[in-house]
Amino acid sequence: TNYPHGVCVAHNGNLTNAADLADYCRNKLGRHINTDSDSEVLLNIFADSLIKGENNGSDMVENIFSAVEKVMSLCKGGYAGMYLINGIALVGFRDPHGIRPIVMGTRKSSTVDEKSDYIFASESVAIDTLGFDLVRDVEPAEAIVITMDGQVHTRRCLPEDKISLTPCIFEHVYFARPDSIMDGISVYESRLKMGEKLAYQIIEKYPDHDIDVVIPIPDTSRTSAVQAAYILGRPYREGFIKNRYIARTFIMPGQETRRKSVRLKLNTIKSEFAGRNVLLVDDSVVRGTTATEIIQMARDAGANKVYMTSAAPPIRYPNIYGIDIPTRHELVAYERDDEEIAEKLGCDWIVYQRLNDLEDSVNEAGDCSDQSYETSCFSGTYVTGETIDSDYFTKLHDLRNDDAKLKQLESTGAAQAAKAGMPPGSHDGCENLQNDRRGATRA
Repeated sequence: TNYPHGVCVAHNGNLTNAADLADYCRNKLGRHINTDSDSEVLLNIFADSLIKGENNGSDMVENIFSAVEKVMSLCKGGYAGMYLINGIALVGFRDPHGIRPIVMGTRKSSTVDEKSDYIFASESVAIDTLGFDLVRDVEPAEAIVITMDGQVHTRRCLPEDKISLTPCIFEHVYFARPDSIMDGISVYESRLKMGEKLAYQIIEKYPDHDIDVVIPIPDTSRTSAVQAAYILGRPYREGFIKNRYIARTFIMPGQETRRKSVRLKLNTIKSEFAGRNVLLVDDSVVRGTTATEIIQMARDAGANKVYMTSAAPPIRYPNIYGIDIPTRHELVAYERDDEEIAEKLGCDWIVYQRLNDLEDSVNEAGDCSDQSYETSCFSGTYVTGETIDSDYFTKLHDLRNDDAKLKQLESTGAAQAAKAGMPPGSHDGCENLQNDRRGATRA
C-alpha cells in the first residue's frame, strides 16, 4: 500500500479469521481489500494503525509497536513475517504462539562504516548462505524494529498470559532443511532422534523381523533412515533416485495427476530391491498416493516383502496454519487403523512414529524437556482454539478438496486458452514468441 509512506508485507502462515478481518477492513476501516489473500489483511490493518498513530503525534517506533499490537490482537492463526516501511524501518514479527518460524541475522555492513546489516528469514540456513550470522529466533508475539539509522528495538506486543511458544512440529518432520536451527533446536539432530525411536518401536512390535535393507524415500527421510538402519543393524541403501524438477506431489490437485507424478519423480535402483525384504522410511504419509505408488515400484523392482515406516504419526486432521494438508476424508489415515492403512497402501505392514516419541525427539535434540508443539494434523488439537466440527473446517473442505482445486485450475487463463484452441505455449491468451510467423517464407 502507498499510504502511509509505502508499506509492503511478506509473511509465512495462514490467518484463520481472514474472511472476518477482510470485512472488518472494508466496513470499519474503509479500506479496499482486492483479493482473498490474508497477506492483504495483515498489510491493511497495520497500515491503518500507523496512520492513526501518526495523526496522534506518536513517536514513530512506538507507533510501529502499537500497529503490530493491533495486528496481533485481531489476527488469529499462525504467521511470521516482515513489514518494510519505506524510508523508515524494517519490522520482523511472529504470532503469539510462535507457530511459524522466523529468525534474525546480522553482519558487518559493507557500505556503511561501523554499521550492521540485518536480515529476517524463515530458516537459519538462508542466513548462513547469505553470509550473515544467526542472532536468534524472533520470540512469540515479538516485534523487532530496525530503523534506517541501524537502531534495533524489540518488544513483546501482547501480555504474557496471551503468549505461549508452540512451534509447528511439522517443520522438523518435513519442511525445514536439515541444516537449519529452529528455536535453538537442530533439525538434523531431531530427525536422527526420530529414526532412532522409530527403530526401537519396530524392534518392540516385530522383535523377529526379517528386514534385509533400509531404504529412504528421498529426500527428507534420509536422516531418519540412516539412524533407523544403524539401530536395527541393517544396511542403509539408496534405492530411489529423485528427479529434482518435479513439484511436491502431496499438494498436487487430482489423484491421477499425483500418481503419474510419482513415477516421474522417482526411479528405482533395481539391484537394491531384488529378492530382499525392504524397509521403506518416509517422513510422513498424507493421502497415501505417493506411498502406494512407491510400494508398487519396490515390488516391481523385485522386492520380496515391503515394509513401510513413517517418521511422523498418522496424519488424520487438516492443518490450518499454513500447510496445505487436504481435507480429512482424503487422508489415508482417516478412520483407519495401521492394518487397514497397510492394506490400502499395499505394504506388508506399516509402523508410524508415536506422537509422544516425535515430541521427545525434538526436545531431546534441543536438550529441553517441557517444550510444547503445534501438532494439530496428528492430534486434532488447535492451539488457537478452533474445533474440528466448526464452520471454518467446512469452508476449508470446500476450498481444499480435489474437486475444488481442479475447478480452480480449469478457471486459469492458460486452461481457458487451451480450451479455446490457442497455440501451444500461449499463456492467458498471450502467444509465445516461438509462434511468431512474421517474416517466415510462404509456401
